[in-house]
Amino acid sequence: MRPRAALAAAALALALTAWACGGESRETVTVFAASSLTDAFTELGEAFEAAHPRAAARFSFAGSAALRTQALEGAPVDVFASASPDEVEALAAAGLVVEQRALAGNRLVVAVAEGANMPCTAGAARAFLAARVPFGPGKAANAGGAAVSGLEQSQNAQRSTWARRDVDDRLQRIMGDIHAACRAAGEQADNFVDYARGANIAGFRKVADAMLAHGDV
Repeated sequence: MRPRAALAAAALALALTAWACGGESRETVTVFAASSLTDAFTELGEAFEAAHPRAAARFSFAGSAALRTQALEGAPVDVFASASPDEVEALAAAGLVVEQRALAGNRLVVAVAEGANMPCTAGAARAFLAARVPFGPGKAANAGGAAVSGLEQSQNAQRSTWARRDVDDRLQRIMGDIHAACRAAGEQADNFVDYARGANIAGFRKVADAMLAHGDV
């Protein structure tokens, strides 16, 4: 799971805009934000400063608990974006919260499928496996492009044209067969499917069978 950066950025934009419209006595808005929001909030801060030349956004990124402690000890802060509602409640109990607003939510990652040629790093693939997130590598999940090219070659060789629905039906069967082969080769004892391992095994078997059939081995 990870924060919805776009939602968080939109909410922070509203907070910064409200501050900017509240008066001109101060020139800096201080934002305490969870480390997971660093990229989104930094980008938004730059856009805020560009839109409000007389204002500046100063960010402090750290763990939510550490930021809460700093605020309770008197550190000045205008916007506090916490990764946990518990930290906000602690500040509210101390009378330090003027308004609460949801900045982000969580999104459950059910599976990851590459839609290009190996856009995920090897480290990312290992992280998916460690988190038990099904990961469809490009050699399998992105095989549709190569499959369509094969179907086009078949039509050219037959000097025929297939209807769009026929092409789609064939492609669906091809991708279904690829999924079944990867699942069969990658299923583990606890029923988790390591699709990357399954794709490697299924791909090797496919090539080996073709070589045997061709008489190369």
